[in-house]
Amino acid sequence: MSAPWWAAFGPAEAPLSCGDAKHRLHWADGKLHAPDHADAEGELVLAALGGDTSPCLDVVSAWSRHSDDLTVLAAGPRSHTDAVTIPAAVLDEVNELSDSAGQGQHSSSSLVAYRRRSGHASSGTVSVGGTVSHHGLPRRAVPSPRPVPPKALRQAAVRRAKLRARSGGWTGYRPLHGARMLPFGWPGAETDQARLELIRLLALGAPLQFRLCAAVAHTWSADGERASRAEQARPALTAALAGRLAPAASQWLGIDPDEVEVAFCDGPGWGEITRTTVDGNARLLAGLPVAWLAKVWAPGFAVVGSHLVVDVLRADWPQASVLALRSPGQDPVQLDIWQEQGHWIVTSR
Repeated sequence: MSAPWWAAFGPAEAPLSCGDAKHRLHWADGKLHAPDHADAEGELVLAALGGDTSPCLDVVSAWSRHSDDLTVLAAGPRSHTDAVTIPAAVLDEVNELSDSAGQGQHSSSSLVAYRRRSGHASSGTVSVGGTVSHHGLPRRAVPSPRPVPPKALRQAAVRRAKLRARSGGWTGYRPLHGARMLPFGWPGAETDQARLELIRLLALGAPLQFRLCAAVAHTWSADGERASRAEQARPALTAALAGRLAPAASQWLGIDPDEVEVAFCDGPGWGEITRTTVDGNARLLAGLPVAWLAKVWAPGFAVVGSHLVVDVLRADWPQASVLALRSPGQDPVQLDIWQEQGHWIVTSR
């Protein structure tokens, strides 16, 4: 039996204001807990019967509700140099909107925004569009009104649109480089509790952002609860894979991320990665299962020791045994890796 998807993750915590107290949310073994609430189950039962709940248990419940939400993969980080930052003022507004929604009131606010910060020199502001159905598939896209962009941004948008026409392109999920920050609005957020919940979850910080992304990816993997619906979600899953494999491949081979073409592979084995030329242009062709996101990318060892990791054989944090490629088209080799001071290193090969 293979290791569970969370086996390569260590525990993580995030602080949360709960009434007048400062509490902790603790993640371990694939689940989020509120350890400062001794009788969390009892509190949830009382809340279901109409009693008061708490911010800690609200977030724990929201985590469970969004564990199959593909919007998490669309909005979450793309690499470990990429983080989604929720400004304190925005989080305060979200909390107020959540309170108003819970009381059946409408806020006068119509703008909720958050910002992506990456390892690049600059990046664009990111917003989450669409309404999520109960099984995590987007029902409709909500356009984000914004000012007319400058010429450079319009040109970048045209280039991205052309590249997205190629199957499996990742550019629609990459922050724009060289573009000024633009306030992408989120109209209707005051009446959409799911959107507010997602912002509150992203506000827990990068460690929990990656763990939530992993939970969603696992749910849609061959071993997950939504495996039977994965074909319907193929475009979203392919985009999620492409948007995360491309920066990893760029680090691995030093190639332009736009050279990466990704397909969602749901067959047996780890998949396939080869290099070829299409219409005179170099391409890295990759087929990976969505489980790669949960078991390899999210724990942070997509690239280790000049190898691209493609599968996990065994894992027991802070160590793991993995299959990894030295070059495209080769057979993978087994590596033993270890996490040391937040970085994964090869201990034997």
